[in-house]
Amino acid sequence: MQAGAPAQDSPDKLVVSSPPSSAQTAQRIGVPREVFPGEKRVATVPEVVEKLVKLGFSVAVESGAGDAANCSDDTYRAAGATVVDSAAALWSGSDIVFKVRPPSADEVALMREGQVLIGFIWPAQNPDLMQQLAAKKVTVLAIDALPRMLSRAQKMDALTSQAGVAGYRAVIEAANAFGRFFNGQITAAGKVPPAKVFIAGAGVAGLAAIGTAASLGAIVRANDTRAEVADQVVSLGGEFVKVDYEEEGSGGGGYAKVMSEGFQQAQRAMYAKQAREVDIIITTALIPGKPAPKLITAEMVQSMKPGSVIVDMAAEQGGNCELTEPGHAVVKHGVTIVGYTDLVSRLAKQSSTLYATNLFRLTEELCKTKDGVVDVNMQDDAIRGLTVIKNGEVTWPPPAPKLPAAPAAAAKPAATAPAAKKGHGHGGGDSEPMAGSKLAIMLGVAAALFWLIGANAPKEFMSHFTVFVLACFVGYMVVWNVKPALHTPLMSVTNAISSIIAIGALVQISPIAGAVDRPDSLITWVAAAGIVLTAINMFGGFAVTRRMLAMFRK
Repeated sequence: MQAGAPAQDSPDKLVVSSPPSSAQTAQRIGVPREVFPGEKRVATVPEVVEKLVKLGFSVAVESGAGDAANCSDDTYRAAGATVVDSAAALWSGSDIVFKVRPPSADEVALMREGQVLIGFIWPAQNPDLMQQLAAKKVTVLAIDALPRMLSRAQKMDALTSQAGVAGYRAVIEAANAFGRFFNGQITAAGKVPPAKVFIAGAGVAGLAAIGTAASLGAIVRANDTRAEVADQVVSLGGEFVKVDYEEEGSGGGGYAKVMSEGFQQAQRAMYAKQAREVDIIITTALIPGKPAPKLITAEMVQSMKPGSVIVDMAAEQGGNCELTEPGHAVVKHGVTIVGYTDLVSRLAKQSSTLYATNLFRLTEELCKTKDGVVDVNMQDDAIRGLTVIKNGEVTWPPPAPKLPAAPAAAAKPAATAPAAKKGHGHGGGDSEPMAGSKLAIMLGVAAALFWLIGANAPKEFMSHFTVFVLACFVGYMVVWNVKPALHTPLMSVTNAISSIIAIGALVQISPIAGAVDRPDSLITWVAAAGIVLTAINMFGGFAVTRRMLAMFRK
């Protein structure tokens, strides 16, 4: 069917529907062939077409749209899509259009009032395109305008999925242009050192590049203005190189901000040092709505070793290297500078599958009723951020999304008495020193008690009592100086050692040679039970200790 004028239910809710005179039926999703030079991706793949049909939509694909991504017309037909011969027929017969690149002027001319366009638009960089689309009175959802700080929007984040592909491909292009192995090897013919790779920018693309290069065996270093990504770099096998200048570089939305001149000078000095040391540099730095920052100067390129490689992932926005030629791989000063602007398209099948899945997840949010009709709900923060044109009205930039409120701080107690200080050990009592008089009284009582025991107790008792007191003191000091995390293995091995009491039970069962009296049967059976229990305690204690200590080994 063809959609007529859009019916607006409320200022915040738009339903794209048929003319009032006809019953509302399932809408058609159209997927045209991308006309941008060198673009091989397609907005949906046969596997996702099946899912869109289950949501109630009909799907039309322009003939040949998926050929470059290894998706033939026959596979689309088998998935339930209709293959249309011409772009004009597809645009005129579609209520919703899925695209990868922003539409060209010719494609905008094919659009009609009431259509919904979903794809990359880049509204900040394409103001003229925004005006042309608004004049057509269409609704435009820019997948690049998704509020990425919303956790539930991650499944629709096409920027992330495509950046991951680009980061992987950048390493593959570097390996192709580099004249050596990435991993170090020792062979009969000699020793091959590992390649050293430096990655400028540790966003999604940079992290993908770090993981790929590290998996190939290279020594990977990386830098980013956002200090919080250092742990992510290390977790992927890289080394985070810090700039000797303190400044926070997070600009929100997953991007970095423009740094101060002082920071940039320190950063250039660090880049110059890395350029002299490494074999491969991969740059990923981008700032939304602005040309790519120049990170690698011509002097840095000259300082690199012959045969080195630079892959400039920001080439489409002007490049991070001063000598980059967008769209080309050139050799300057003995260094290969790769400035391809179609890294994602060089993995067309993979990137198309990920992008199609992102659009499908978005369609699920637009069609929660699964009736084949999209509902552009402007009260939804994610949908509101995506919608840059609504029924011909420019709605970009959107208001800030409503993020979950931070939990309220716990109310402070009314009493203003100072909190009790923690003791130095594991006890929970007051840590204030004992008064001198009280300590003197306690020491005097203890001395008197020990004197009475020593004056009246037999000689054998005193030897055992001395050992007991020393054991208490040693045990107390041992436990006191052991970390709480090790208390369980400490207690388990202590239990095992304490099973030495089994010797006493053995003596009761089999008295020492020369003994006159043997214990009666009751004592014998009690001793036997004691041997069984202490054996369990002994072997179980050592087993638990071994397992607990294994948890602390790397």
